Amino acid sequence: MSQKGLIVFDDLIQPISRTKIHEALNTLNEEKDKLSSIEKNELAFYLREYAPDKITSKTDLLKNDEKKRWRAFSAADKDFLINVDPIIQAGVISGTNTNYFRRGIGMNAWGNIGKHIGFQFYGNDVNLNGTGADTNSFPNANPGFVKQSDSGNHKAINYTEIRASFSYSWKNGSVSFGQDYLTWGYGENGKMVLSDKSPAYPYFRLDYQPFKWLHFNYVHAWLNSNMVDSSKTYSYYNTVYGGKRIFYIPKFMATHSITVKPSKYLDVSLGESIIYSEQINAGYLIPLMFFKVYDNVSSNGNILAGDNGQFFFQLSSKNWIKKTHLYATMFIDEIRITQIFTDSNRNQLGFNLGASVTDAFIPYLTLTGEYTRVNPFVYSNLNPVQYYTNHSFNVGDWMGNNFDRLILSARYTPASRVKLYARYQYIRKGGAGTALQQYFLPEPPFLFDYQYATKEILLQCSYEWKHNLYIQGYANFFNQKFNSGTSFTKNTVSIGINYGL
Repeated sequence: MSQKGLIVFDDLIQPISRTKIHEALNTLNEEKDKLSSIEKNELAFYLREYAPDKITSKTDLLKNDEKKRWRAFSAADKDFLINVDPIIQAGVISGTNTNYFRRGIGMNAWGNIGKHIGFQFYGNDVNLNGTGADTNSFPNANPGFVKQSDSGNHKAINYTEIRASFSYSWKNGSVSFGQDYLTWGYGENGKMVLSDKSPAYPYFRLDYQPFKWLHFNYVHAWLNSNMVDSSKTYSYYNTVYGGKRIFYIPKFMATHSITVKPSKYLDVSLGESIIYSEQINAGYLIPLMFFKVYDNVSSNGNILAGDNGQFFFQLSSKNWIKKTHLYATMFIDEIRITQIFTDSNRNQLGFNLGASVTDAFIPYLTLTGEYTRVNPFVYSNLNPVQYYTNHSFNVGDWMGNNFDRLILSARYTPASRVKLYARYQYIRKGGAGTALQQYFLPEPPFLFDYQYATKEILLQCSYEWKHNLYIQGYANFFNQKFNSGTSFTKNTVSIGINYGL
């Protein structure tokens, strides 16, 4: 709808609060005479879903609320509201060397305290049983996970998705503290700056919009280095499970960005991030600090004492060209401006260019094309603890570095809440290289140590039958051709039902 110019919806940084979504839907409701019948039906459905609950003294169990939304449990008093819904997930995935069952069970709870404080808890215990179920070893953009302790059963994988947050909001800003997936930027199947590939991590977040044309965001996050601190590790003086207390080296990330709106059609965003380790650094807790300069000063200009900093930029235009979203992202680890388009110097950067047109040929059909390129050594660092990762999953694009990707996709809604999606993806991937290659010239060229090329077709269908009740299925056709000349083919189909996800 924002791509069609009917609303202004700031989705550069996610997650987005239910309040913001409801405000956008209310604005759209004032323009509903411009919507198709399918869009009007969906608008009414989502207005019910995101409408704020009336705080009246009540306690309900397994009932519909006043908006006809089914709730497992809800309770309210004068200044407090809580809703609780179950999470139930079941699906079958089958294909080449793959045949497993996915089930999940958990709870989603959210509510508010007074007018300004909101809270959320989401927990989903997931089990994968069968063959070919380890998605950690099969590269894709799906969120990664940390497996529970190995039980020795190689046909069963168990992990838990958990998110929680408290937030305080006022007219033009909010602060929140929680654990969730944070994303920044635009990308069809991967985001270069912040993506949801790594497991959710704890963070403190500040958003402030002093003017309609200016938005500021700051995040400080606690990451997992996945690297043992041997100096702190000590013995239990027994041999059970190795008999040692393990400590991981602390790892943190700070990021801030500013978005300027020179017109209603254009957003210009720029930001900076820093990955640092060992202990909390007060300088990175200051939202307005220039991280790169602070790092140079605090490390006395010594690269062996410094941290891993990045800059990033985003241009986004919605409906400047009618019903079209144009976007471009640049992520810079290191750059020499005079030789930006050569491979002869250390141009460690990535970029993407994308265009999306909605109501293409027929109503509610959206066509998208996108190209992404990430040069060698982006996200890497002299210090492995300060890689751009969390739990060894990339915090940026899931492909890492030294790759390019072309995507063509189509989204179509033939009936209310029925979502069809088709995507073709072509990827070329080079090697990771070494620290010596990263820091000393000549820098290896793009796609050096060529690994493979991947072609993939995804067909997907989803129907939200009732509020939060989804019936989903997909077919995936995957072919990977290695530099050696050998190839790997994996075709997969899935069907499942989810409630509360």
